[in-house]
Amino acid sequence: MNSDAHLAGQTRQSSIDSSAPLRPSALSENHPLRLPALHRWQREHWILASIFASVTTLASLCAPRFADAHLDRESVAKERVALALPAHTISTMAPAAPSEAIWNVVHVKPGQTLGQLFSEQLLSANTLHRLLELPGAHEPLTRIRPGAEFGFGRDASGAFVGFRFDRDEAARVFVDIQGDEFHQRVEQRDVQRRVMMASGVIESSLSQAAADAGMSSSSVLEMAKVFGYDIDFAQDLRVGDRFNVVYEDVYRDGERLRSGEIVAATFFNQGREYEVFRYTFADGRTEYFDGEGRPMKKSFLRMPIEFARISSGFSFARRHPVLGRVRAHRGVDYAAGTGTPIMAAGDGRVTFAGWQNGYGRVVIVDHGQGYTTLYGHMSRFGKYKTGSRVRQGDTIGFVGMTGLASGPHLHYEFRIGGVHRDPLTVTLPKPKPLPTGELARFQQQTQPMLARLQTLDSSQHGLAIR
Repeated sequence: MNSDAHLAGQTRQSSIDSSAPLRPSALSENHPLRLPALHRWQREHWILASIFASVTTLASLCAPRFADAHLDRESVAKERVALALPAHTISTMAPAAPSEAIWNVVHVKPGQTLGQLFSEQLLSANTLHRLLELPGAHEPLTRIRPGAEFGFGRDASGAFVGFRFDRDEAARVFVDIQGDEFHQRVEQRDVQRRVMMASGVIESSLSQAAADAGMSSSSVLEMAKVFGYDIDFAQDLRVGDRFNVVYEDVYRDGERLRSGEIVAATFFNQGREYEVFRYTFADGRTEYFDGEGRPMKKSFLRMPIEFARISSGFSFARRHPVLGRVRAHRGVDYAAGTGTPIMAAGDGRVTFAGWQNGYGRVVIVDHGQGYTTLYGHMSRFGKYKTGSRVRQGDTIGFVGMTGLASGPHLHYEFRIGGVHRDPLTVTLPKPKPLPTGELARFQQQTQPMLARLQTLDSSQHGLAIR
């Protein structure tokens, strides 16, 4: 019975153990039937463990690099490699800017030529010839006047690299010189004409009265020129004469360049009033007229020389300063410095230009209709020769003391039909006024200027009364 019971107990225990879950503590050499299950668990889990370990290792290798790149960019090693540029890239680059030219600015002196200036700058005649061939350069470079400005540019080594000149008041030309190549560019300059007004009373001289009024000497000359047909400024002026003038001053780049033209003016001379107005025609021409629309320009100038002093008047009996004899002086002598320009008194043709007895170097002009004028004692002639046509105001010669003369002066004669007349008193016919239609336009254009002159005169009169 005991043996049967023990066997039954073993059978139950075996049944219970075989159905219970496996535990590691239960694995022993005493249970050989359980080893195959252990081997399966180990293979599956070792495969999973290997995969997990691989992923973990890969993450540990990559994660620090991403962190470093995000947190510290400078920690990444950098290397600069110099690469040569392609040849075509270098050739298309803009050349370096040339060094700035050093400019030597010179001003033309009286009697000086551009060739002389180039010689002084140690430049060849061929260089000047090349410049004269540039478009628009011939006239401003050949017709130079005293005071004209020219610039010579050189680089640091002293080579001639640039030339500049003024084509006119509003355009300055720069010539860039690179070897045998000449390239010019034009720089436009801002030129303005500002209207000015002045009034004066003559107490000692016209020039002093004008200077006191703020006028330049060139503006005074312009005023004398426009009134020169009616007023002899060398002989007719008196203390107490007065003037009102509207004129222009020319400015360039904000700086005063020169005096401009007279726009309108009144001059009270020995109790008589003279008016002058600048009038611009529809085609752009400008001329001067009096208040009635008659041209200020007469057939003849009263004085063929500017601001000269009368040293001897017209007379039938005058003691000659050289011969010492009394004889007729059928002209007017104007004392002036040697070289002072002498103008043709009117339009005409030169009938004689040469040497003639006591006149020395003399020019005779035929003006037609029996009018002739003579100019004597010249130091030299102008560009006009016998047979040349001249216009009023053209320079026909220069003051001197050739012939029978005790000092430099102009001897001026005026003849009508071969008979000598006093140039200072001869009566000349008045020119015709503007046509009716043009006269209306003239009055409309000059009315504002007339109002300004009247305002000036009222102010000046008021000051004189006070």
